[in-house]
Amino acid sequence: MTPALKVSIVIPALNEEQTIGRVIEGCRKYCNEILVVNGPSADNTAEVAAAHGVRLIQDNGKGKGAAIREAIKQVTGDIIVFIDADGSHDPDDIPRLIEPIITGEADHVTGSRLLGGSSELHGGFDEFFRLMGSAFITACINWRYRVRISDSQNGFRAIKTAVARKLTLKENITTIEQEMIMKTIKKGFTLTEIPAHEYKRQAGVSKIRLTKVWFRYIYSLVKYLI
Repeated sequence: MTPALKVSIVIPALNEEQTIGRVIEGCRKYCNEILVVNGPSADNTAEVAAAHGVRLIQDNGKGKGAAIREAIKQVTGDIIVFIDADGSHDPDDIPRLIEPIITGEADHVTGSRLLGGSSELHGGFDEFFRLMGSAFITACINWRYRVRISDSQNGFRAIKTAVARKLTLKENITTIEQEMIMKTIKKGFTLTEIPAHEYKRQAGVSKIRLTKVWFRYIYSLVKYLI
């Protein structure tokens, strides 16, 4: 990080009281501000975040995408880093994530689990279907836009704030991650990846229920591919 570029870290959170404090403290040395966007948490996520002295935003309860869109409006930094609240991403990867933006090589950088490995996407049928679905969507994006990326779904990413605001993002749930990728490419901005390992969540349970949202991933994919 250089003094000329300020970094805002955005942590969307829903019922993550056991991990949010550790994630905040892990991120603190790499940024100028931290925003925790709290969903309708039934636990003490908001209280723990507030106790760590970060900016706390209450989202509208529509999902992670809506939380991210609200944060993009409110950040003050030149670069936004998105990181999950469950401890599955390593804050010490943040310098590598933002480096291509600082050096002018990219406008948007995603952490790739295919390049960095994942402790979360292996072991059972749910993980298998998540991995297969992610691979299918990524293959479609590569085919449509003639690019070669390996992971379109990872929530760990960095983007120039000015670019994020030009993408006019619309998705309310986790489909915002593939929307962000496709609109970055479609609008002519530069996208790259770095290897980033995904660790097993440190506590709690995943909020994604594929049986309820798989069709929204397909709908979103088709909508932004054409």
